[in-house]
Amino acid sequence: MDLEKLFERALKTDPAQIGHHVQGGFMDASIKPISEDIKMIGPAFTIRLPGNDNAMLYYAMKRAPKGSVVVIDRMGDKRVACVGEMVVQAARSLGLAGIVVDGPNTDTRPIKEMGFPLFSTGRAAVTNTLKGIDGEYNVPVCCGGAVVCPGDIVYGDVDGVIVAPADRFEELVEKAEAADRNEVLWRKSFAEGKYLSDLVNFDRLVEEGVKGKIGELMKVD
Repeated sequence: MDLEKLFERALKTDPAQIGHHVQGGFMDASIKPISEDIKMIGPAFTIRLPGNDNAMLYYAMKRAPKGSVVVIDRMGDKRVACVGEMVVQAARSLGLAGIVVDGPNTDTRPIKEMGFPLFSTGRAAVTNTLKGIDGEYNVPVCCGGAVVCPGDIVYGDVDGVIVAPADRFEELVEKAEAADRNEVLWRKSFAEGKYLSDLVNFDRLVEEGVKGKIGELMKVD
């Protein structure tokens, strides 16, 4: 599988289109891009970073393959920012594709000016320091309520971040592309003043599908 070409295809659709087909691989809506025009995609390089010690973050990022999305599990800390301008400068110099952290960032203005893809839960003035006490990398983590394993594909934009196993991502992109093609027909139908009944039989879908199945299950013999 040529990941570069697959990512090019994925970037022409949206995480939300892939999200139709993802049951558990999505991060909490509190994780947002630092700028609304950001789109980010790449294999996950995971870091577990407790407390207010940033040494492991710099240490681990140096070991991340180029094109990786750094996914940082803050282990519940929502107060201290572990990502600021210097972390982003380091990530950019290493050729990384983005950073997702389930905690706040700092240095918002200079990071926005760099245009580097950063997703976080908000902003903070209190930040990490370098101690070299704790942390892990390249292990399964939890970020924004989603389990992320090293190598999972992480794809995010203004609507949120989805996570998918690498061996399933092409299938998800194909489904998203098919949905994009369907939506061309939906837009045309709306523009012509029509409803979607010409394309989808919602009456039958609901009455024979959802209502019908629920009714059968609720019948008492």
